[in-house]
Amino acid sequence: MVDRLIAVGDIHGCATALEAILKAIDLQPSDTFVTLGDYIDRGPESARVVELLTDLVGKCNFIPLIGNHELIFQKALTDPLQYRFWLNCGGDATLASYGGDIRNMPPNHMVFFENCRSYYESDNHILVHASYQHDLAMSEQSTDVMFWEHLNEEVPPPHQSGKKVIVGHTPQIDGEIYDLGHLLLLDTFCFGGKFLTAIELNSGQLWQADNYGKLR
Repeated sequence: MVDRLIAVGDIHGCATALEAILKAIDLQPSDTFVTLGDYIDRGPESARVVELLTDLVGKCNFIPLIGNHELIFQKALTDPLQYRFWLNCGGDATLASYGGDIRNMPPNHMVFFENCRSYYESDNHILVHASYQHDLAMSEQSTDVMFWEHLNEEVPPPHQSGKKVIVGHTPQIDGEIYDLGHLLLLDTFCFGGKFLTAIELNSGQLWQADNYGKLR
C-alpha cells in the first residue's frame, strides 16, 4: 500500500467534526498527517481539539502547522493588547473551552503550539497555512504571506518548484474546496456551519464532516 499524505483544513474548535474525520481516515503508522493550522478560536471546543491532536503524536507521522490564530494566542500570553485582540478574534470561545482561565491549559497543549511547524514540503506538495510567494523557496517566505494573506486578496501563480500548494486560512463559505490546479484551499468553513475537510493528496480521496459529526 502506498503511504498516504493527508492534509486537513482549519479546525477552529470543531472537535466533533475532527473526531468524525479521524475515525473515517483510520490513521496508520505509515501515514503522514498534516494539519494546516488554526486549531483554536471561534468554534466551541478548542481544548478538545488540541487534546485530540496531541493524542496523535507517535501514532503516525503527524505534522501540525501553525496558523495565525495560534500566533495571536502565543503573543496574547505576554501582551495585554494582543490578549484583547485575541479575544476579539474568537479567543473568547477558546478561553471558555478551558473553563474561563487560560491557566487551566495543560502543559502538553502549550508544548503542542510551540512545536507547530511553519510549513511542510514533500516531493510533490507544499503545505502552508495561508499563502506563498511563488518565486521564493519556502525557507525564504514572508511570514505575513504564509500566515495572514487571504486568497481573496491575491491568488499567487504556481510555485517555482512546480509543486502543488495546499493551504487553509481563507474560509469558503459554500463549504466547497477551492481548486485551482496548482493551488488547493481546504478551509471549508466548519465553524460557520459547513464542513471540516481532509484529503489524501496522492489519490484525491476526500473526507468531510460537519459540526454534528456527520460525514458528507
